[in-house]
Amino acid sequence: MPTSVPVDVFNPGQVFACLGILEALEVLAGPVEGGFDWSDPADVRFRLRGGCDDPVGEVLSFLTEAEVRVLVPESIPVELGKWGLSASPCSGPYPLAEPKADVLPVEFVRDGTCLRVDHWGDTSRRDRAKFWAGAGGYPAGALMRDALDLVRGRADEDASDPFAFAAPQSSNFRLDRRGSYVPLDAGFSLNKHANVVAVGYPWVEILATVGLSYARPTREAKLLYRYGIAGRAEGFSLEASYLPPPLLRLALGADDLGAFPQRTFRMHLDWPGKEGQARVVTTVSEESNP
Repeated sequence: MPTSVPVDVFNPGQVFACLGILEALEVLAGPVEGGFDWSDPADVRFRLRGGCDDPVGEVLSFLTEAEVRVLVPESIPVELGKWGLSASPCSGPYPLAEPKADVLPVEFVRDGTCLRVDHWGDTSRRDRAKFWAGAGGYPAGALMRDALDLVRGRADEDASDPFAFAAPQSSNFRLDRRGSYVPLDAGFSLNKHANVVAVGYPWVEILATVGLSYARPTREAKLLYRYGIAGRAEGFSLEASYLPPPLLRLALGADDLGAFPQRTFRMHLDWPGKEGQARVVTTVSEESNP
């Protein structure tokens, strides 16, 4: 039963996805702890403790078995039928200040348990870390459904290393830097090569959106963000790997955690197409930490 997953901390999507596993597990199974363990540079992992005996498998199973709904405001008509999406009217205060059809919240619902993902539409407090553009109005709910279709039935198989699973994926949330490219820099465009299929990493995309709904990297500029991790450095005991979720949320925003071991990174982005639309992660560099 996996209680840890391998992670590339220079891939921000994987870091966000680790937080997504932790946050989803807390919703599903109660109090949990977790953290990054880089004590062995050759085997960097994200560790989990609490909640249940099979934390990673529990989260992956929930996501693949849950009904996916789009949360819509009762007072505003939203047309979702053409995308094949199910709507769930919100009877209470709506979570987004400016609801727009392409960035409405998504809810995973199973056996009365609900996990909400809404970072892409949150403009009230902080940068929403939305890197995809939604060509043709393609909404977040449809992107999520498409990603889930690629992983259904794979929860048990992928639990030990979910971030390694790759599949043909023409569109996604642009959170995993693998496969991202800027046509001008690469010298070609996939749009002009119909026989070339783009590959994505759906577990990273799905789980990263969960993590970003609870914590965000810090935006320095349109094409520059800072993010961080906390946990076990070389020379520390295994116990250092286990921190409460609030500390890991602070670490993700590159906040100083004082005595807790942490690392911070600079995430550089670029425009793969027209400036001001979609962004992709191009390079990541580690900051000097005392």
